[in-house]
Amino acid sequence: MIPTWPADRPPRVEPNRLTEEKTALDEWVDFHRATLLMKCEGLSSEQLKTKSVEPSELTLLGLIRHMSEVERGWFRRHAARENVEFHYCTDEDPDADLLNLDSADATADLAHFVEECRLSREATANLSLDEVVPSRGHHPERTRNIRWIYLHMIEEYARHNGHADLIRERIDGATGD
Repeated sequence: MIPTWPADRPPRVEPNRLTEEKTALDEWVDFHRATLLMKCEGLSSEQLKTKSVEPSELTLLGLIRHMSEVERGWFRRHAARENVEFHYCTDEDPDADLLNLDSADATADLAHFVEECRLSREATANLSLDEVVPSRGHHPERTRNIRWIYLHMIEEYARHNGHADLIRERIDGATGD
């Protein structure tokens, strides 16, 4: 079954080459968000749950769910200091985003990802890149500025979009950037 795609998913737009820093960072994160969705487009729910290669448990749907949690963690919890819990992961099951996919609803997970990206964009819209924020994670003594969070998110997406490339090629041979 092909999942229903969110009507409000972002288009994949090449980032502007001549812009100020905050806009450039927003555009690159948006580009990577749309790239991850593009890697999943046209696949059935079962295909989205197809594991990469043994012994890995990595799937495209797991990456969508994981990046939803990463968006929420870095942009909303850390950068905007929102008091939100993770959607999939818990202290008892920290890898639930990536691994607990047997009963996962691809339509709901794709919609959640798109919404989490929208909320993250909204949460960071008025933040200064130089603003320093405390950690909300395992290392409460670590601080970082908003610029670091953006750069980390670009790195995180780039790495996982590379994983998505390989998984998609394994599923149906599709390749591309």
